[in-house]
Amino acid sequence: MEIYLLRHGIAEEGRAGMRDPERALTEEGKRRLRATLKRASEADATPSLILTSPYVRARQTAEIALKCLAAGAVVLETGALTPGSDPETAWDEIRLHRDHAQVLCSSHEPLCGLLAAFLLGAPQARMDFKKGAMARIDVDSAGPHPRGVLKWMLAPKLA
Repeated sequence: MEIYLLRHGIAEEGRAGMRDPERALTEEGKRRLRATLKRASEADATPSLILTSPYVRARQTAEIALKCLAAGAVVLETGALTPGSDPETAWDEIRLHRDHAQVLCSSHEPLCGLLAAFLLGAPQARMDFKKGAMARIDVDSAGPHPRGVLKWMLAPKLA
């Protein structure tokens, strides 16, 4: 299974009366995200399933990924990809969909970095997921303790 971890793009600053889950992507965030996704498409990223946090900025990121990578993919919201979720819960959600060869997860920090380390079997490792960054990790088993391989990682400034 190829797992793509995609941190949402740059979002608007919070303001009085706005809840964090309501923050939307900025135009710059969308532009940088499209550049990252263009590079990912050149690396044959074509997920058939996109799992997304229910936060507005993650849902918008998933919608852009759908347009740029996989127009026919299914998009599912899950609380397992919210910022405060833990890697084990996120992995349990991902492995429910093991029948998909490529799954993209639209999420947040710190979960993206923690989940990447968990999937690599190195929970002590730290990864710096910038806004709009994307990584591909391949796992050969959907068991409770994955041992994945990092295939690539794109940062918006590299895309």
